[in-house]
Amino acid sequence: MLSLVHQLVEHQALSTPDHDALLFKDTALTYAELWRQTQAMAAAFARLQLKAGTRIAIYLPKRPEAVIAMFAANAAGCVFVPINPLLKPAQVSHILQDCGVECLITSRDRTNQLQAELDSCPALRLRVLIDPADAIEQVLSWTDLIHDGDKNDNLVTAITDEQIAAILYTSGSTGKPKGVVLSHRNIVCGAKSVASYLGNTESDKLLAVLPFSFDYGLSQLTTAFSVGASVTLMDYLLPRDVIRAVDRYGITGLAAVPPLWNQLADLEWSDQARQSLRYITNSGGAVPPALSDKLHHALPNTDIYLMYGLTEAFRSTYLPPQELHKRPTSIGKAIPYAEVLVVRPDGSVCDDNEAGELVHLGPLVAQGYWNAPEKTAERFKPSPKRTVSEDAVTAPKDEMAVWSGDSVYRDGEGYLYFVSRTDEMIKTSGYRVSPAEIEDVLYESGLIQDAVALGLPHDTLGQAIAVVVTTATANDDEAFELQLKRYCQQRVPNYMIPTAIILVDELPKNPNGKYDRASLRQQYLETFSTNARDSNGTQKP
Repeated sequence: MLSLVHQLVEHQALSTPDHDALLFKDTALTYAELWRQTQAMAAAFARLQLKAGTRIAIYLPKRPEAVIAMFAANAAGCVFVPINPLLKPAQVSHILQDCGVECLITSRDRTNQLQAELDSCPALRLRVLIDPADAIEQVLSWTDLIHDGDKNDNLVTAITDEQIAAILYTSGSTGKPKGVVLSHRNIVCGAKSVASYLGNTESDKLLAVLPFSFDYGLSQLTTAFSVGASVTLMDYLLPRDVIRAVDRYGITGLAAVPPLWNQLADLEWSDQARQSLRYITNSGGAVPPALSDKLHHALPNTDIYLMYGLTEAFRSTYLPPQELHKRPTSIGKAIPYAEVLVVRPDGSVCDDNEAGELVHLGPLVAQGYWNAPEKTAERFKPSPKRTVSEDAVTAPKDEMAVWSGDSVYRDGEGYLYFVSRTDEMIKTSGYRVSPAEIEDVLYESGLIQDAVALGLPHDTLGQAIAVVVTTATANDDEAFELQLKRYCQQRVPNYMIPTAIILVDELPKNPNGKYDRASLRQQYLETFSTNARDSNGTQKP
């Protein structure tokens, strides 16, 4: 019985050793070779005295070394922390500090960019570079470690499925990103669940275009490895590159977020791609019926799975392809091994068609947030009283559930529909973004006096970021906007850069003296609608 993350690779190395596990550009790693290198790096971690529970961060694009590092960390009893390669040095430093990372695996150019921040990471004692390392203390060569690790491939570490396997950082409604703590059981159970409803087998070939720091992206690896399928790693430049990769590698499964699907739906798909692509999946935001219709037209023989999830519970619901035309706006029903409830503020279960908060129960619920007991207590709470149903998961009295922060309702047939967020999180390009984190960066610029960040409806992004700001001095609006955006480009990844900067004389406040976000959101709700923009794409006054 597979219960540990690295055992997903180990099992396939024993049962289908010559089957391709990873493809990257013109190279391929079989399961046997992937497991050999995973063992070698795990042994290297042990020699470096990275003890059980030690956090190992991976700050790399999608490439074999990133995959090996994650699974090797688990094989050594350590915890892997994948860092989105789009993040800028200050954000990377926050993650390294927050969970006390001892070992960072990255490249020469990335470590050079981080150099000014690394002094503020006292726990960090080792850096491993995948390209030739400088001959200086605490900087090691990946190639040398793999080679030396081959001399000790009998690594045995006592690990249970309740131990921490990974920490994934996700934005919350306030402050900097929080680390979601996932156990081996969480990840393995999630892989088996998704593979079961997607019908994955060893003949599947998945294309990984999403970052591994995103639970949806990590799932492409674990789901494939759970059944012996292969994964092609890709960082695309243009959407058309994705279609070319589907052709080249005979891809059968593709996962993406709404902004990418919007781009792909308008492109011409080759006959070869249409024949090979068995299914596509969406998460990270809603797919409007018009978009699903375009995707179905472009890929008439491909099953479309709409999914809903949150990092704190990995995945919660999915809509079977055969239901898409009947209920195109539904987020579906609970995935296998999970139970999903719609509850009132007092924890009682809502009636059909009554909006309430989505609550997720079962073995996929994470262990909480790293080193943040107060924030954990806000989101992870004892299981609410549940109605007894034939397929209900039997839960112990002390089972914890995760409150999603999303308002949904359930129809008479048990299908769920998203209504709104119950907090102020922004969902853009498939990412959850904290308004407070954006506002902090704006204040750091020294260019503004007050700021409120809003997520406003956008046809392709789901929500786009608009910031409403005031300044202490008069400004030329166009020059000010350019200057502020340039500052943001230096501090945050592209998906966090405001799409619109709105300069006002004064921000409204509510009776409690806080900025009135609700009135601002209502005032600028149509900012990104077609009617609100002129022919050049500029916001109309």
